[in-house]
Amino acid sequence: MANYDDDGKDGEDETTSDIKIPPTTTTGHFCVDIQQEGEGSRAGQGMKEMYKMKLQHAQATEILNLLCPNILMLLNVEKRNMIRIALNCAAQQDNAEFVLRVTKANPELIALVTSVCLNYPVFVITAVEYRKAAVFSLFLCRHFEIMAAATPAKMRAARETGNNLLHLAASLAPDSYLNSISGAALQMQRELQWFKAVESVVDAGYRLHQNKEGLIPIEYFKKNHKGLRAEGEKWMKDTASSCSVVGTLIVTIMFTAALTVPGGNNQDSGYPMFIKEKLFKVFLISDALSLFSSTTSVLVFLGILTSRYAEEDFLCSLPTKLIIGLSTLFLSIATMMISFSATIMIMLQYNSLRLWVTLPITMLAGVPVTLFVLLQFPLLVKVFSSTYGPSIFKKKVEEWS
Repeated sequence: MANYDDDGKDGEDETTSDIKIPPTTTTGHFCVDIQQEGEGSRAGQGMKEMYKMKLQHAQATEILNLLCPNILMLLNVEKRNMIRIALNCAAQQDNAEFVLRVTKANPELIALVTSVCLNYPVFVITAVEYRKAAVFSLFLCRHFEIMAAATPAKMRAARETGNNLLHLAASLAPDSYLNSISGAALQMQRELQWFKAVESVVDAGYRLHQNKEGLIPIEYFKKNHKGLRAEGEKWMKDTASSCSVVGTLIVTIMFTAALTVPGGNNQDSGYPMFIKEKLFKVFLISDALSLFSSTTSVLVFLGILTSRYAEEDFLCSLPTKLIIGLSTLFLSIATMMISFSATIMIMLQYNSLRLWVTLPITMLAGVPVTLFVLLQFPLLVKVFSSTYGPSIFKKKVEEWS
């Protein structure tokens, strides 16, 4: 086995000279100047640790590549079962690279680890059960190659059993997985995304296959996610109610401000006194934007409150309404502060103390906008990313080839 010494060079043990370990240059350019960092340097020590980890990874990969082609001939039944356990553990850790290298080196292993009941490899079943996106993405890209190992007898056995793979996707995800997602509504959305992803690759007949309880997969999904759907509905309604109250207050304030313009109106013409001022135009535009956006926000949140809250609504409909509502609410708050600042500047534009007054007020006007960004903008980003961002099953076929 290759060893790493203080000079940054790797040596080979004569007993393992048949195993070719990649040279140090393949582990990255960051190991070139390790010696120059010095023994006491934290950066140097950290880079050495990184290099050792990459070297160990390269060695393990080389050993794996040497063992896999002959693994079926060398192992008995008991040790073949250990392969099933190893692939199952790799799937639970979402180690797609290990699964890929093993199945590519010896495709016959797929038939060895294929479940007779579910007609799918054990690592695919584990990936669906524990919601491991990387391993399942590997299955999506190599679906037909993996399923080529299935035999007609196994397919008949799958039809005679209870739950199929789609029923497994319809089960509730482990708490450890759901707790990593903020908000019950987003948890429900992620569960639907998993169900749709599995549904897109199974045979059409599996979608109508009844389990021992007499439930098809979509009915089984609704049964298992009844509690999560109720929590998601409550989360959505609480968020919409709180935001709609804020939006309603802004509508009232901006509508009143539009009728009582700063400086009042000219008694002769009826036009505002500062209609020709640039700051007055800023006030009018910001007031109109704040009024329109806050009204839109209230109507959207009203749509959320009156939604039917079916399971499918959590996939796109409800998150889209929440994105629009939060975005327009943020716009209304920002333009309201601009309108307020413009009003103060108009009133004090001819006063000698205008700089001492307008500057602090303008800075304080940015506080509510900043608070909204800090408190609500992360939620908006998460909802947008979960709905319209890159899919969790984003691996491309060429990346796995």
